[in-house]
Amino acid sequence: MRGRDVLELGCGGAQWSVALAACGARPVGLDLSSGQLAHARRHADAARVAVPLVQASGEAVPLRDAGFDVVFADHGAPSFCEPGRLVAEAARVLRPGGRFAFCATTPLVYLTWDQRRERQSRKLRRGAFGRRRFAFGEGTVDFVPSTGEWIRLFRRHGLTVEDVVELRPSEGATTTYVDFVPYRWARRWPAEQVWVTSRQR
Repeated sequence: MRGRDVLELGCGGAQWSVALAACGARPVGLDLSSGQLAHARRHADAARVAVPLVQASGEAVPLRDAGFDVVFADHGAPSFCEPGRLVAEAARVLRPGGRFAFCATTPLVYLTWDQRRERQSRKLRRGAFGRRRFAFGEGTVDFVPSTGEWIRLFRRHGLTVEDVVELRPSEGATTTYVDFVPYRWARRWPAEQVWVTSRQR
């Protein structure tokens, strides 16, 4: 990553951008939340690295065309932004040959969520077709496109899928996200996936 221009969409506390800056990359962190950007500023200052921060939505990135070698997100903007606008903006700010990669929740997590018990179940609780936007009353809306919809969006904006990695926790793994997907559930079914795409030259 040394010497590469990198944009983190929905950077939150910018832990990834700070780590990349320490490795010699030139990251920019973008987030809609001023509170999260305050955390990001503190993290960058504590690490003594330069990470420019931008307060904006991933649906309307106020940065120039073809300015980045890599655009990425660890959840963040791909979860909370309208997918069509997000992919269009990621493709726009990428240089030819650049990569757009992100981690997102799989649709299966939402299709098996037992809203009454507020926990993951081993049964399908809702139909898959026509569902891409989920709001469970916590003040946020999660967009969860199907695999096919993601692929069509990428193609529409000149992005080629290089890989899709379904994440599985390692044997005996622990997590601080105890209210997300239980460990035993995630060992059986993928709760998260990483998409890796590249912009056509």
